[in-house]
Amino acid sequence: MAAEDLPSEFDIVILGTGLAESVVAAACSRVGQRVLHLDRRSHYAANWASFTFNGLLTWIQEHHEESQPEELQDWSSLLEEGEELIYLNPSDSASIRNLQVFCFTSEKDEEEEAQSAVPPSTTEEEKGEAADDTVDETESADPKEEESEEKPEETAAGQEGQGAQTAGEGPEVDQSHPSVAQSQSEPTRKKISYAQLVKEGRRFNIDLVSKLMYSRGSLVDLLIKSNVSRYAEFKNVTRILTYRHGNVEQVPCSRADVFASRQLSVVEKRKLMRFLTSCVEETEEQQAFTGRPYLDFLRDQQLGDNLQHFLLHSIAMVTEDTPTEVGLASTRHFLRCLGRYGNTPFLFPVYGLGEIPQCFCRMCAVFGGIYCLRHSVHCLLVDKDSNRCKAVIDSRGQRISCNHFVVEDGYVEANRKNVATPTRFISRAVLITDASVLPSGSDQHVSMVTVPPIAAGSPAVKMVELCPSSMTCMSGTYLVHLTCQSVGSSYQDLSPVVTKLFHTPESHDQEHRPSVLWCLYFNMADGDGTQVQGHNLPSNVYLCSGPDADLGHDHAIRQAELIFQKILPEEDFCPPAPNPEDIIYDGDGTSFPEEEEKQEEELVEEQEVQTEE
Repeated sequence: MAAEDLPSEFDIVILGTGLAESVVAAACSRVGQRVLHLDRRSHYAANWASFTFNGLLTWIQEHHEESQPEELQDWSSLLEEGEELIYLNPSDSASIRNLQVFCFTSEKDEEEEAQSAVPPSTTEEEKGEAADDTVDETESADPKEEESEEKPEETAAGQEGQGAQTAGEGPEVDQSHPSVAQSQSEPTRKKISYAQLVKEGRRFNIDLVSKLMYSRGSLVDLLIKSNVSRYAEFKNVTRILTYRHGNVEQVPCSRADVFASRQLSVVEKRKLMRFLTSCVEETEEQQAFTGRPYLDFLRDQQLGDNLQHFLLHSIAMVTEDTPTEVGLASTRHFLRCLGRYGNTPFLFPVYGLGEIPQCFCRMCAVFGGIYCLRHSVHCLLVDKDSNRCKAVIDSRGQRISCNHFVVEDGYVEANRKNVATPTRFISRAVLITDASVLPSGSDQHVSMVTVPPIAAGSPAVKMVELCPSSMTCMSGTYLVHLTCQSVGSSYQDLSPVVTKLFHTPESHDQEHRPSVLWCLYFNMADGDGTQVQGHNLPSNVYLCSGPDADLGHDHAIRQAELIFQKILPEEDFCPPAPNPEDIIYDGDGTSFPEEEEKQEEELVEEQEVQTEE
């Protein structure tokens, strides 16, 4: 919708299109609220977004460029008696830092390099003879040349993104190109160049945040309840893997996996099945370990090192000092989610996680919500007596009245926040590789990999490997996401893991590992460490934090539900949307099945009254 056409009054104005904000927008619009949903970015989903490869290069370039702070305009002329202004933060760059980009593949295709090595012909006659002799080759090469000529801007942007890196630690630029010896070490793999990555950039959907959907988690339950699931497609995560003793191994999760496993002895299989069965219900023996490390409890159960590793790092996904009650709760949640949609507890949305916020935005729009990207709110108009936000002033200077205002925390000035603890960060790495970390007969695997701390003081790492059938990467490549709690910069936290699991110029004797073609490191603010209450803000202004470090989505969904209950305590949170075939269109408007039922009940009551008379 054009910004000039915005109505001047809404029930709820929402600024930011992250997951929590999008769920609130959908829930409010579904129960009849007038919703205006804005975002100053040019894309949906904020830090939950997915980008094509070229889009990601643009995003990197924007973050490297120092944005000039906007001059605060004086909107006091729009104030009414008894009102005051609260200005919002004009920049949101604080949530992303320490971006470092490395390219470990050649600039051009091998064919292009070979062609460039051939000396050009000197006369028109020689050119004509050469063209006659190689007609077939010319026909097959022309489309590629035309495509490369059609996208000069994208290629240039890619080269800028490729060269971008901070002044922090890491390989120098000249190290980002493999040597001749390295190029010859893997003759069987088809070399994919940087030019191909840029050319096929639209085939990538690269998430800024890496998460999976627990099959019995709050997000899946909400998608089913609200019927929003029909707006997206999902794939099973087919394998749970772990890194142990220098190798990547598959973790037996389901009963079938346990008995088919070759890594476990018969005795270990029986012990594992007995333990998993006993975990379902709480026992006095478990209660006796309350407050003690989960690892102590596993040792007390006479489980060997193999089973302790699988249970601690890959099933419960906790650390050695995690309390037993927390470890058991995580184990039970994992087991409850098994078998609902496959042999693992997880689902992944086709085309990437950025689809999920957009699905809820679509539901909001279906029920009348209005959307404007590249459009923001500059300040709030607050009633001094009631301390409530009466209206907002948008980036075009329009005064828009509202009853409630929901905002992403990055838009709020620091002096308005009650900051009790320093902001925590998540370390992220995104890799494009040429093979899977655990090759198998199928190239359709979506894998979840757990990597325990590889050294004292280093964090545990969760890794998700996506195949081309997830529609997140081009054919012949894999997209790998690594995530952990930040100890240092993302490069310091995650590059040692990348070096051990993949072949890079820094790794030694790793030629058999998948090669990293391109990688990005960055730190992102941890939404779980952001306080959303107790700030110096009007009573009807609600903050939403960004993505957290957990593998699931419970934090964002819980936050959205709490905000909705504060705004509309009497309404149902995200009731089911009617199927399109159930919506009845008539000349006067559109009615839904529940409205039809009410009308029928009223008609029956009227007929009964007339009969009695």
